[in-house]
Amino acid sequence: MVFLSVVNFTRSRGPDEFWRKRRIFRLAAHYIGRSRNCYSIAVRNVHRALAYATKARKLKKQDMIDLWNTRITAACEQHNITYYTLKEGLDRANIMLDRKSLSDLASWEPRTFECLAAVAKQKVEYDGFNDGTDKNRPTGTNLKLKDVMLEAWLKENKKF
Repeated sequence: MVFLSVVNFTRSRGPDEFWRKRRIFRLAAHYIGRSRNCYSIAVRNVHRALAYATKARKLKKQDMIDLWNTRITAACEQHNITYYTLKEGLDRANIMLDRKSLSDLASWEPRTFECLAAVAKQKVEYDGFNDGTDKNRPTGTNLKLKDVMLEAWLKENKKF
């Protein structure tokens, strides 16, 4: 396009406006009615949707943390140990597992989680750590490390 005067050049919006509008219309393609076809309405709805999406990413992370905590707490109650005692015992035993890993173990590998709970409880008792929470709250069975581990496995490890 050739502009013979500066006035015509400044009035021409050119291809940039087309691509800017196209980006908004592509984000609004699944809307219904004028919010899909009218640019001034579509741009408002797209901006609001993008703001909600930004908030939702943070809320999704918080929801997952709450779910993991709930699963771990439920598994801890089955084994008569509090979540705080489990975490403290695992930290003292240098077993560094995060919430997600503990939650997966609690839901998909309950025997492994039972062993971890027994190790944590044994380490806490060995160190003389006092939880300070009500001991009557957990309703599960009492754990002992010898009950969880197989005697044959313990004997094999003593040979080395």
